Amino acid sequence: MKKGPLPILFVYVIVELLGFSLILPLLPYYAQTFSATPLVIGLLGASNAVAQILGAPLIGRLSDRYGRRPLLILGISASLAGFLMLGLARSLTVIFLSRILDGFLGGNIALAQAYISDVTDEKNRAKGLGMIGAAFGIGFIIGPALGGFLSRWGYSVPAFAAAGLAAINLLWVLVALPESLTPERRAQLAMQTRPPITARALVQALSRPCAGPLLHTRFIYSLAFGLFQSNFSLFALYRLGLQAQATSYVLAYVGLLSVLVQGFAIGRLTARFPERRLILYGTIILTLTLLAWGLVPNVPLLLIVLAPLALAAGTLNTVLNSVLTKSVRPDEVGGTLGLAAALQSLTGVVAPLLGGFLLQQLAPWSLGVASALIMAWLISFVARRVLDKGGVPPECPAAPAPATV
Repeated sequence: MKKGPLPILFVYVIVELLGFSLILPLLPYYAQTFSATPLVIGLLGASNAVAQILGAPLIGRLSDRYGRRPLLILGISASLAGFLMLGLARSLTVIFLSRILDGFLGGNIALAQAYISDVTDEKNRAKGLGMIGAAFGIGFIIGPALGGFLSRWGYSVPAFAAAGLAAINLLWVLVALPESLTPERRAQLAMQTRPPITARALVQALSRPCAGPLLHTRFIYSLAFGLFQSNFSLFALYRLGLQAQATSYVLAYVGLLSVLVQGFAIGRLTARFPERRLILYGTIILTLTLLAWGLVPNVPLLLIVLAPLALAAGTLNTVLNSVLTKSVRPDEVGGTLGLAAALQSLTGVVAPLLGGFLLQQLAPWSLGVASALIMAWLISFVARRVLDKGGVPPECPAAPAPATV
């Protein structure tokens, strides 16, 4: 494995997430300037997630056929256009269109993960994907604070700044990033029967004996963790009395923990433990820490609980993708990671609605209890369907040799 593309991808993901997180926290306030109601603001967030559900599997499958680099260029171009539309918007309709465009074509993180799977072997796969997770965390630490600062001059300014970052990323990929699928690898894949690019073919992956249980695990984990992510600010306000600035500091702390876990700890953990067993361990720890999160009475205990919670979530997020790439044929990696991203986007629609219902009907502690109950069921599922007993099931394909780029 050559290390050349990995630093390039690391910088790419940081810049990508900087642009995304610049505008994400400000969208509700921006929409309110156009007299958007809370329901319309909720639909705005859902529109992007629904577009990702439809677009991510298709973009991933196209990258299996035509290469990662062309689809990355397409995705960045769509993000650039979407941010420009957002900055120039004079109506809610244009804001909606900008988020739908970026959601449908901008599935760039899944493509970066597919690229990593092309250029790493089984031993280094999780470590490479952990670098993507660390870059993700760095972007989310810096982006919201920078977006808040730029919003002093109007909500369109962060959108134009995000467009500038997308333009930098587009130039960066055009100049520095080679195609991960070499001509030899393309010729080899061309001789194989290619899976069709249809919704039915993508959904059928959920019932496959190797990838199916992992995709189900990704969905259930994302739903439980989504209750934590999407409702954390409201939990901090209603349970602990934290205002926006204090909550932003806590979220920056979580982002820092995520960087440390996925950037440094994952490589050491996968060198010591089998990846499928790490999925079980991460599921157990996350179950306990989500329950503890829902019951914490003060900020110091919250900060203590968040450390193992970030460790478990970072491990699950990275190792699930690593094992998933080894459970399908080489020409299905992009489509399968796209489907995983679509399932995660689906939970991005469900989790805020479920969390809002629990907060309104019960109390903040119910968020932790509900997410822990979901994860507790997942422990049994992982033990029965994901944990390998004596090796990878025989119906699973052998992992491909990494491409040299």
